[in-house]
Amino acid sequence: MFLSLFLIGVVASDDPRSAGLAPEMLARVDVVTSRAVESRAVPGAIVLIGRGSRIGYAKAFGRRAVVPAPEAMTRDTIFDLASLTKPLATATAIMILVDRGRLVLDDRLETLLPEFDNRGKGLVTVEQLLRHRSGLVADNPIADFADGPEAAWRRLADLALNAPPGLNLAYSDVGYMVLGRVVERLTGRTLDEFTREEIYKPLGMLDTGFRPADPARVAPTEPADGEMLRGLVHDPRARALGGVAGHAGLFGTADDLAKFARMMLDGGLAPDGRRVLSAESVRRMTDPGDTPPRQRRGLGWDVDTAQSTPRGLLFGPGFGHTGFTGTSLWVDPSTATYVVVLTSRLHPDGKGASPSMLRSDVATLAAAAVVEPIVGARPVLCGVDVLARDGFAALKGLRVGLITNHTGLLRDGRTTAEALHKAPGVALAALFSPEHGPRGAVDAEVADGRDEATGVPVFSLYGKDRKPSAASLAGVDALVFDIQDIGTRFYTYISTLGLAMEAARDRGVPFYVLDRPNPIGGVAVEGPVRDPDFASFIAHHALPVRHGMTVGELAGLYNAERKIGVDLRVIPVEGWRRADLFDRTGLLWVDPSPNMRSPTEALLYPGVGLLETTNLATGRGTDTPFERVGAPWIEPRAFAAALNALGLPGVRFVPVRFTPKERQHAGKPCGGVYIQVVDRDRVEPVALGIGLACALRATYRDEWKPDGLLTMLADRDAYQAVIEGKPIAEVEASWRAELADFMKVRARYLIYK
Repeated sequence: MFLSLFLIGVVASDDPRSAGLAPEMLARVDVVTSRAVESRAVPGAIVLIGRGSRIGYAKAFGRRAVVPAPEAMTRDTIFDLASLTKPLATATAIMILVDRGRLVLDDRLETLLPEFDNRGKGLVTVEQLLRHRSGLVADNPIADFADGPEAAWRRLADLALNAPPGLNLAYSDVGYMVLGRVVERLTGRTLDEFTREEIYKPLGMLDTGFRPADPARVAPTEPADGEMLRGLVHDPRARALGGVAGHAGLFGTADDLAKFARMMLDGGLAPDGRRVLSAESVRRMTDPGDTPPRQRRGLGWDVDTAQSTPRGLLFGPGFGHTGFTGTSLWVDPSTATYVVVLTSRLHPDGKGASPSMLRSDVATLAAAAVVEPIVGARPVLCGVDVLARDGFAALKGLRVGLITNHTGLLRDGRTTAEALHKAPGVALAALFSPEHGPRGAVDAEVADGRDEATGVPVFSLYGKDRKPSAASLAGVDALVFDIQDIGTRFYTYISTLGLAMEAARDRGVPFYVLDRPNPIGGVAVEGPVRDPDFASFIAHHALPVRHGMTVGELAGLYNAERKIGVDLRVIPVEGWRRADLFDRTGLLWVDPSPNMRSPTEALLYPGVGLLETTNLATGRGTDTPFERVGAPWIEPRAFAAALNALGLPGVRFVPVRFTPKERQHAGKPCGGVYIQVVDRDRVEPVALGIGLACALRATYRDEWKPDGLLTMLADRDAYQAVIEGKPIAEVEASWRAELADFMKVRARYLIYK
């Protein structure tokens, strides 16, 4: 009977099963939240749990107001979000400006806010402010705000540092006040105006903003200055600054927070496809970098600190934040789950307890409720799976020539060749094999043959012919391409793609691409663009080293930019997002070539592969190709120390000795390094390769023979910068303009978001 009094305003949730959540586990969320309300730890609460685009649980408990008259909590109640302002407003606004080239994370206060260039503050960077590693105090005295906003800003600008910038984690409201000021200075707009127009309107967060216009729906906090704060920000410093500040002042609802969480999970995209943040900025915001254990903060977001209670006990790595008023949001990317807990724990007298236990319990139960995929959500389907699902209709009545190898597999384990051979209405007339042969096991030229499973002739495209000959295409009505690429310019499968498209044009037949994900992601693009006179089988088109495209997208680019003009038909992947690396696809990894034995090696290959034609052993002939490099003349400890000093993102170098069985220095003991990936989402493989080259040039100038590097870079300016001993940043600067030009061309052919 008593419990029922506190279940006022319960709102029926969306269907839990449609969100892949177990209803029986979510029923326990009712119990723990009701217990918190019943014990008067909080007067009321809203709990929302979603996965992907679906909300599986959303309920309101208890009351949003107790005095002067009781009011039932409703799902649309607006809360003072307190420090959630930091990631949801200020940090996001800063990263939008980064995306637009208005600032970079290394920018200092001495240039952004010259009035702060005193007492050591001028050296503080934007990144240090975002990560709470600026050395600024947590809060300055409230008396500093007594004479109005302008006087308050003068006093803020005169503050001394508590510690040198970057030294340690020290949560700072002042730092985010400063970041809010940066946004306003660079944009000429107030923080509330900028965030409303650039974040909340595109996301449909219509109840989120500073200084809410409808106080009647706002959950009050506590009395101040003789009145109950309702629609006025609780934080006294934000209130003194007019209700708009970088550290506090934002108000919003649970459903609006869910929309923001979905944007982060969707790599920065709004529901209508508009981009709020770049996928790279989303990654950087949630990446704790090299911060120490239990001090792990991203750019605005908490990742793993003493304040990470909203993660609960079962979720893996994720990100979130809390607010002093009793609010929290946590996002678990691995399960696409987000948990919102909103309370006004300070109401009515400011003596309420922290809801940290409630936050933790709800998140633990939410994680336990994740027991199945989201109903209606598709797994990643490669083009061949889509073709099979649709009954091979696109190829009905055609005699097909299939360019494939052992990576051409359906989800059910059948090879593409077997599936087409048995597909009703489709005649498999010929097979074509790229480098490494039909089974990906040959590290030499490939001979013609006959496929044992289907009896169909196999024509080599890595022997005397590099493109299908007129004779091999006799009787073929369509060419179909299904090979797993690894996203690197000098991996030859994409050269075979371009040459085969020309052969299809010459034959006058359509060219089908059964697309597959780029296993090293479709967002990051790195390295120099091939110079025109370096065209070869390992540099078929003017691409950067890491192109960030699928073979279907590359086919579109080739067709238009190379003026091939073939009748191109791409059957796209379904369920893949550009930001996804291979391990997020759920697809079976099959070594695409003899020395490409893991997704990690694929990720490292654009960098380590640059050095393959020099006299450096790159791990071929060991059990970990491309994960170790060395030579007989390298001293491993010194080389590892030199490489670690470069601070290359996402990797560390461990000194090792090894004896390769093939290629450079076969049978000779080598000193070198093992490349340990410590944060795969931060790895920049081309920067890694350039770092290796720069370190070799600096340390082993006489022993290392760099001539072959030019073949792989295919860019004279970049090569010359390495030879001249320039630092990594200057080598990368040599290709910045050409890469920017390529990105504009590339954008015209992208298929996936």
